[in-house]
Amino acid sequence: MIGRTPRIGVRRAPAHDRTWELVPNVSLRYVFLSPHLDDAVLSCGNLLLALGPAADVTVCTMFTEQSPPHTASARAYLRQCGAGSAPELYARRRAEDAGVLGAVGAEHVHAGFDDALFRKRSGALATRLARLLPEVGHVYPTYRLHVAAGRVRRSDRHVVRAVTELVERLVAPGPTVLVAPLGVGRHVDHVLVRDVAAHVGGDVLYYADLPYALRQGPDPAFVAEHRLAPVAVPVSGHGKTPLIAGYRTQVEALFPAGVPPLEDLLHVPAESLTVIEEGPA
Repeated sequence: MIGRTPRIGVRRAPAHDRTWELVPNVSLRYVFLSPHLDDAVLSCGNLLLALGPAADVTVCTMFTEQSPPHTASARAYLRQCGAGSAPELYARRRAEDAGVLGAVGAEHVHAGFDDALFRKRSGALATRLARLLPEVGHVYPTYRLHVAAGRVRRSDRHVVRAVTELVERLVAPGPTVLVAPLGVGRHVDHVLVRDVAAHVGGDVLYYADLPYALRQGPDPAFVAEHRLAPVAVPVSGHGKTPLIAGYRTQVEALFPAGVPPLEDLLHVPAESLTVIEEGPA
């Protein structure tokens, strides 16, 4: 455990439908946990821009790889992305992520774990059967029934341990603001990273996962358990839209009508908030 995070400054948000607006503090150390190669920017791009190169910011993306054989759901995803092959797609996605994060002055870490669509069960029997029917050898055989169900399976315990150990190393240097997904949308990779952050961190800043949060709300039980309060990071100028556009392999499928102006919405433990500036009456 890393103890409690530094207190988070907020002000009342004028002409806004939410109570609090974040006041970014560039003197703090931040570690953003991103399940996939776009999640941190999709959900926290405005915060990353506000912090800029003056802050000590690391974005660690957990699930940055793939491995064969591929299930029908994985093949459908590759077709959706117009990818010639899975290795080619993930190489392009890693390059996109490094470029976008470099542009905002953030360090990036690509952890190298397989995306849920590609994660395999351990054991020789599962490996042999997967050659005949790939779904048999996968931890999450289908997207709709398994990946999107939000239940971390027992056969994924070794990944949970490895992600936990990595996050513990990332926060070990000292007081750290840990920024993690809230698990909106119930994608199992998002839920896994959320639960690891809750275990490792003191007070964690959770971000509403976009684009899922455009259609769904957070798990009310998790919000109540951790006594989370919504805190907005509003759009300034073009905001994170140009950053999101940098994920060229993903953006058209995510936003076929174009990327709309998007704010970041964090959920922060209420006891961590400090009012440091009042908005105009």
